[in-house]
Amino acid sequence: MNALTPDAAAATLLAAQRAAHATDPTPTHAVRIDRLDRLARLLEENAQAFVQAITQDFGHRSAHETLLAEVGILGTSIVGTKRHLKGWMKTRRVATSLAYMPGRNRLIRQPLGVVGVVAPWNYPLQLSLGPAIGAIAAGNRVLIKPSELTPAFSALLEKLVGQYFKPEEMAVVCGDAQVGAAFCALPFDHLVFTGSTAVGRKVAAAAAPNLTPLTLELGGKSPCIIDSSADLKVAAPRIAFGKLLNAGQTCIAPDYLLVPPGQGRAVAEALKAEVARMYPTIEGNPDYTSIISPRHRARLQQLLDDAQSQGATIVPLSDDLTPQGSRKFTPVAVLNPTPSMQIMQEEIFGPLLPIVEVADTAAAIAKVNAGDRPLALYWFGSDGAAREQVLRETIAGGVTINDCLWHIGQEAQPFGGVGASGMGAYHGEHGFRSFSKEKPVFIQARLNGIPLLHPPYGKTFAFMLKVLKLIA
Repeated sequence: MNALTPDAAAATLLAAQRAAHATDPTPTHAVRIDRLDRLARLLEENAQAFVQAITQDFGHRSAHETLLAEVGILGTSIVGTKRHLKGWMKTRRVATSLAYMPGRNRLIRQPLGVVGVVAPWNYPLQLSLGPAIGAIAAGNRVLIKPSELTPAFSALLEKLVGQYFKPEEMAVVCGDAQVGAAFCALPFDHLVFTGSTAVGRKVAAAAAPNLTPLTLELGGKSPCIIDSSADLKVAAPRIAFGKLLNAGQTCIAPDYLLVPPGQGRAVAEALKAEVARMYPTIEGNPDYTSIISPRHRARLQQLLDDAQSQGATIVPLSDDLTPQGSRKFTPVAVLNPTPSMQIMQEEIFGPLLPIVEVADTAAAIAKVNAGDRPLALYWFGSDGAAREQVLRETIAGGVTINDCLWHIGQEAQPFGGVGASGMGAYHGEHGFRSFSKEKPVFIQARLNGIPLLHPPYGKTFAFMLKVLKLIA
C-alpha cells in the first residue's frame, strides 16, 4: 500500500472495504459495539498525543479547547450511541393503510456500505471521527481524508486508526488538495464533507457522476441577534466565548452581531470587558489559539484593513495587540460596517466581529434573510414574542437561544446546514439514519382483497376503487 500514490491508495482501500462489506453486509450489534469501543480507546489512550499534534499544526492550540471541543464531544457521542444502538437497529413496524390490510409494513435499517469523510482543519479530530461514529454504528466501513493543513494531526490519525482498526473496517488517506479531489470522485455509498461553501460546490460536482449521496456541512455568516430585551451582562460573556473559541475558527461561530440602535459601542465595550476577564493577555496566553497559517492571518488583516478604509470603526477587544508577524490575532469589533465591505460579504472565520445596528426585530430578520441561509443563528433576550418571530421567520441550520454554539452538542438533535450552509445532517440517531438505507417492506397476506383490482377490469374494479377511496 505504501508504494501507491495517495489517490491510488484511496481507490484500493475503497475496493477492499467494499469487498469486506459484501462478505458481511449487516454487522451484528456486538460487532458494531466492538468497533465503537475501539474508537473510544483510540481517543482515551491518545488524547494528549492529539493535543500535541493539533497544537503543532496551529502554531498554538489551547489544550483545553482540544479536550473540550474535540475529544470530549466525541467521547459523549460514543457513549450515547452505544446506549441507544440496539434500539436504532431494530426493524420498525409501520402503519398499514386500511386498503392494504391484512398486509403489514416494516422498515428495515441497513448499512449503506462505505462512507467517505472529508474533514477540515479547524476541528480536525472531531470532524474526522464525528461522522465516523454514526457510520460505524449504522454498520458501515469508513474511509477518512483529513486536511492537508494539519499534517501532524493527519499523520497521527492515519497511524492510530491503522493500529486500532483493520483497513477494511476504517482507514485514513493523507494527501494534498489534489488527493482530496480524487477522493471525492470515488464511488462511495455516502460522502460527508465539512468545509467552505465554495469547496462544497466542487465536492458536489465531483460526487455527481457517481450519484453519491452527500452530507455537506458548510458555513457562511451566522448571525447573532441581541434583542432590546437582552441582559448584556448575560449575553456578553457567552458571545465572547462563542466567538473566540478556537480564535473564531469555528463554522458555527457568531459571524456578526445585530444590536438595537445606538448600542453598538456599548456592546463592544461589554465584550472587551469579558475578553479581558477570559484572556488577560493574547500573545503569550496558552488559552488563546493561534490562526492556522500565515496566509489565513493575512486574510483576516486584509478584511480589517478593507473595513477601516471604507469608514468602519475598529475597536480592539484587548489591549494586548499582537504584532504583525504573530500567528495570534487580537480580537476586534468592527462598528458601522456596510454591505460593500468584504467583512460583511464572506465568512470571517477568525476573531473579528462586525456589530450592525438595526431598528427592530423586523429589521434584524430582514437583514438575516437578505443573505444566504446560515449554518447557525443566535438570539439573546427575554421577549418571547420577538424570539418566536425570529424562529418563525428565519431559516438556519440550527439555533441556540441565549447562548452560542451549544446546539452542536445535542446528540438527540440533528446537526446540519440548509441551502448554502449545507445539506443533510448527522449526530446521534440522525447520523445513524443518514448512513443507513431505511428500506420499506410490505408483507402481503395470503388472503387479501387486491385480486379484486386485477384485470379483466369492469364493474367490480370500479366499485373497489370507490370503496378503497382510490378515486373520488
